[in-house]
Amino acid sequence: MILEVCVDSLASCRAAVAGGADRLEFCSALAVGGLTPYAALLRQFRRESDLPVRCLMRPRAGDFLYSPEELALLREQIRELRDAGASGFVLGVLTPQGSLDIPAMEQLMDACGGLPVTLHRAIDVSRDVLQTYRDAAALGIDTVLTSGGAASCTIGADTIGQLLALRDAIHGPEVLIGAGVNAGVIARFLTDFPAARAFHMSGKTLLESGMQFRREGVPMGLPGLDEWHISQTDAAAVRAARTVLDKA
Repeated sequence: MILEVCVDSLASCRAAVAGGADRLEFCSALAVGGLTPYAALLRQFRRESDLPVRCLMRPRAGDFLYSPEELALLREQIRELRDAGASGFVLGVLTPQGSLDIPAMEQLMDACGGLPVTLHRAIDVSRDVLQTYRDAAALGIDTVLTSGGAASCTIGADTIGQLLALRDAIHGPEVLIGAGVNAGVIARFLTDFPAARAFHMSGKTLLESGMQFRREGVPMGLPGLDEWHISQTDAAAVRAARTVLDKA
């Protein structure tokens, strides 16, 4: 059983470790779905823990159709994060037609230098989820993070079931179930899909900002984003998920 926790700060890394995570997915800007993390922050975490950390490689918010310049940036960032202590990487590039971009993926995987690779939720917006999984398997990717092509893993449960069956049939990449995962969701999946064995969660809670003076109506990002609460991984939520997996 694998419990991966997605984190974007040192405080969240610490909470995930305290809660019993097996592995971290390390990123920045979780509010927009996650972007490439900072090498300096990874080094900061590495001074405290040797827990496996896979770094999300995403140069911007939006789609997964990347320009040559964006791919070059990703390759450079991969090399920097390798030097900073990354254990693996989380990638995904699509063609305009919605298939996995094999040449682009090969470029990025070559930059990873043999470290393990997860195909991220680009699969969930691809044209054919099962074919994208097969393509990932052919590339030598060891893990596919997916919600089953849906907004959450519970909505995409039927497709996740098909992916689990395909995994076993072709000895393919691990199916890492994500999007909306918590202890209760894990318990239901383990009942409905006994082959499930890997889960991805953020376990976030909102912490009140320490700011006393608060000027309203001046957003620092997208209008409507809350500037006065900090999203952080909750060790208790991770621990609850760990407990469910340990009992399985």
